Amino acid sequence: MAAAEVVRSAPLTYWGVRTAFCTLLLLLQVGGFSGVIWEEWWTYDGISGPAFWGLINPEWSLCNKGHRQSPVDLEPDRLLFDPNLRNIRVNAHRVNGLLTNTGHGAVLALDNSTRRALNVSGGPLAYKYQLHELHVRYGLVDSLGSEHLVNGRSFPAEIQIFGFNSELYVNFSDATQKAQGLVALSILLQVGDLSNPELRLLTDQLERVQYRGDSVPVTRISIHGLLPNTSAYMTYDGSTTMPGCHETVTWIVFNKPIYITKQQLLALRRLMQGTIATPKAPLGNNFRGPQSLHNRPLRTNIDFRKDAATGNQCVSMKKTTYYKANVW
Repeated sequence: MAAAEVVRSAPLTYWGVRTAFCTLLLLLQVGGFSGVIWEEWWTYDGISGPAFWGLINPEWSLCNKGHRQSPVDLEPDRLLFDPNLRNIRVNAHRVNGLLTNTGHGAVLALDNSTRRALNVSGGPLAYKYQLHELHVRYGLVDSLGSEHLVNGRSFPAEIQIFGFNSELYVNFSDATQKAQGLVALSILLQVGDLSNPELRLLTDQLERVQYRGDSVPVTRISIHGLLPNTSAYMTYDGSTTMPGCHETVTWIVFNKPIYITKQQLLALRRLMQGTIATPKAPLGNNFRGPQSLHNRPLRTNIDFRKDAATGNQCVSMKKTTYYKANVW
């Protein structure tokens, strides 16, 4: 049995954890590995899941010990109105990309090699960020899937669009471990009868990326068109939600979902973690659970007092909201 399979299959107990890691170290030593591709050793469940990422690789210690980790539960009572927050600006031109089944998720790498880089600015950002890639998180059932929660409740899927600070750093890798290095735009997805049209450009290609390592080009997608039609959002300082959980991300979560159909969710749920030869398990449930806030502020540009005074509740998360989260 491969070392990675030992880690994934060991029982989730103290002795199971100890046995698995002792076996893993022994196999690596016997095999004469001078280095390990750690990307192959983590998953979203069992003893290679989120609770153990910091144990698998010491360079991922923030996953277990960090105090600015993501995702979080966006509780309305914790939101602080910040009048200095500006509107989010995303370039409207279309770009090409490469959609890949990474074995951990469906990821769209954006082609930003042209002179017209796709950027995001405004909001809480003091710099211009170049958009780099898009991740899709989703559940195997409708009641789970999103990483961010709203008042303790989940959504069937979440799209996360990552960018790097192109004014301070040369590329995404350079920015990942640096202060104010990354931005992540979070879009929560609601089940509906009619999908966002830009989302369909991605889901129409899912049959061609069913197994790990499969890739397919996506042409002329509008990230601007993928965003919900709202200027309202929540923001906080957090981390990447995969190893090594780098605490360099400014998160922006829009206060309105876009829609995904049941057929599109079924197409996502057919994706597999492994190759065509060894498919392993379904790719879904690729989300990390909510992390403690540790006294971090959750800021918003939604003025609840103004909404209450005018009777406008369309962007308020306290009463009538755009969100109708799933009940566990």
